[in-house]
Amino acid sequence: MAFNNTPQGEQSLSEILQVRRDKLASLQQEGRDPFKLTKFERTAYSADIIADYDAFEGQTVSVAGRMMSKRGMGKAIFCHIQDDKGQIQLYTRADAVTETEFADFRKYDIGDIIGVTGYVFKTKTGEISVHVQAVTLLSKSLQPLPEKFHGLTNTDLRYRQRYVDLIMNPEVKDTFVKRSQILHELRSFLDGRGFIEVDTPILTPFEIGATARPFYTHHNTLDMDMVLRIETELYLKRLIVGGMERVYEVGRIFRNEGMDTTHNPEFTSIELYQAYTDFHGIMDLVEDMMKTVTEKVCGSLVIPYQGQQIDIGHWEKLTMVEAVKKYAGVDFCDWKSDEDAIAAAKAHNVKLPEIPTKGAILAEFFDAFVEEKLIQPTFIYDYPVEISPLAKRKSDDPAFTERFEYFINATEFGNAFSELNDPIDQRGRFERQVADRRKLDPATRAQVDYDYVNALEIGMPPTGGLGFGVDRLVMLLTDSASIRDVLLFPTMKPLD
Repeated sequence: MAFNNTPQGEQSLSEILQVRRDKLASLQQEGRDPFKLTKFERTAYSADIIADYDAFEGQTVSVAGRMMSKRGMGKAIFCHIQDDKGQIQLYTRADAVTETEFADFRKYDIGDIIGVTGYVFKTKTGEISVHVQAVTLLSKSLQPLPEKFHGLTNTDLRYRQRYVDLIMNPEVKDTFVKRSQILHELRSFLDGRGFIEVDTPILTPFEIGATARPFYTHHNTLDMDMVLRIETELYLKRLIVGGMERVYEVGRIFRNEGMDTTHNPEFTSIELYQAYTDFHGIMDLVEDMMKTVTEKVCGSLVIPYQGQQIDIGHWEKLTMVEAVKKYAGVDFCDWKSDEDAIAAAKAHNVKLPEIPTKGAILAEFFDAFVEEKLIQPTFIYDYPVEISPLAKRKSDDPAFTERFEYFINATEFGNAFSELNDPIDQRGRFERQVADRRKLDPATRAQVDYDYVNALEIGMPPTGGLGFGVDRLVMLLTDSASIRDVLLFPTMKPLD
């Protein structure tokens, strides 16, 4: 797909494309095909020259990049090239380069990639520049870039052609540089706490009973259907059983579900598991991790996000029951039976879950009344057992589990619990979960992961676990409104 930002009355897009191809063909006929060049010895970057002009003044440098602007003034040509670190102006005169080089320079198009050698100086207007003494065309751009004044503003097109988006919108590149920094700081934090990064399978042999819908594929050699993973949890906890006491994985996860500003079918998560701690220990780790990473990436614990000032330095803690009572005015303790909960849901226009138990209805009240109020960082803990099949029950109230989620700007950022390590209880929950799925969808291919149950029978120590979405964290720390803004190549429907 090409861009057509040509003002009315000038060349049509097809004419521009043809002119560029004609220029390439002419060079190729002359034996000067730019695509046959293999490298260019660069000695300096734009930002380094500008930042340390005193050291570079008068020095000969070789710079390379994409031509972003060009204007001719008689026997002189000015242009700007963009490299990995920014932009710098180039200046050349007819008497400073060979006749062929100057003639070529006049023919170069916006978008062409060139390499030049020259000395660093300041123009009469004070702009730091490179006075060109030799120039080489390194790659010919056969399609025009978007017209500079309007830029690339079509959001759908920006996502589809991220390579053009990165060229035209420097702030986009800044977002992805910061994404890399965030991942580095997350790894640094966890490595510093004694965690080991591991890799677990992306292709798994069957669909587990969880509610997330998977993607299916087929393994030809084994002649079996396989599933793209919806989590890394069960493999990581097998490693805890095996004696690796602190493990984490930065993993791509795949869920065949809806798409919106916080959901993409494939996304990046970090799951971690620590032996001999519980969900309180993980809660402390999350708060410390969020403060550390935010401070290092943003330089402050108070950060802007979509018009809000978010204070990562302060966290509220509420049980789910307390949160529903605070924001919905409904007390779970008043429900003596599932029927009481159903009546309360109907009275407050709260949708009933597929299996309407007290605990599941409490979670629906939370979704309906609470989540949207949680703007500042908040831990919500003690989740109903019905919606927490892998979490350990609370010893003093087995209707609830030792589980928490944390929320910022009305969005869930992570999920953690004291891991269930009772193999008998786990087997029963898995089997009930799969049975419930089959009632709702007789065609489901969900199965119980009995090998994981077997691992628990070998013995897993008390363990705290956490899973959180990296993409949502990047959204928060880069003040990005949509998950597509922090994915280099988000999932898009083909135009045809």
